[in-house]
Amino acid sequence: MDLKDKVRHVLDFPKPGIDFIDITPLLQNAAVFEYIINRFVEELENIDFDLIACSEARGFILGAPVAHKLKKGFIPIRKQNKLPAEKVSVKYDLEYGYDILEIHADAVKPGQKVVIIDDILATGGTLKANIELIEKLGGKVQKVLYLIELAELNGKEKLNGYDIFAMEKM
Repeated sequence: MDLKDKVRHVLDFPKPGIDFIDITPLLQNAAVFEYIINRFVEELENIDFDLIACSEARGFILGAPVAHKLKKGFIPIRKQNKLPAEKVSVKYDLEYGYDILEIHADAVKPGQKVVIIDDILATGGTLKANIELIEKLGGKVQKVLYLIELAELNGKEKLNGYDIFAMEKM
C-alpha cells in the first residue's frame, strides 16, 4: 500500500519553512490504519522483546495497538513535566528547535528488550532521544520502527547500529 499519497502536507507548521507531514488522514481510514498496525505486527513477529516504547502523541497512536496485539507492555515517553513519578530526561534537537523528553525512572528494568515505534523519521532527533532514554535505564533497543522516513533529512544516520524499519520513504 502506498502511504505517501494518503498523508497531508501542512506548509509552514509549526514554523515557517517546515513541511509538516500530517498522518491523521491515514488514521481516519480504517482499512489504512489496520494495514499500518498489522504491518508493524508482522515486522515484529521474529523479534525477541518485552516492551514497546513510543513518544507522544502520534507514536502512542501507532504503538499502543501494536503492544496490545502482541501482548507486550507499553511505555509512554512524554514531553517535559507530563509524567507524575520520578523520571529521567533528555534534551534533543528538532529540525525547528529543541525539546525535552522524559520517561518514568522505573519504566524499563536493566536488560529488558525494547522496541521503539514512531510516526516520522525526520532529522532523527526524537528517535535518538527515545533510544538514549531506554539505554539510560539499562534497556536494550531491539528494533526501531517508524511509519515514514523523510530520506532527504538523513535522520537514519543518527540510528547507525540499530535495527530499523521504515514502512514508507518520502
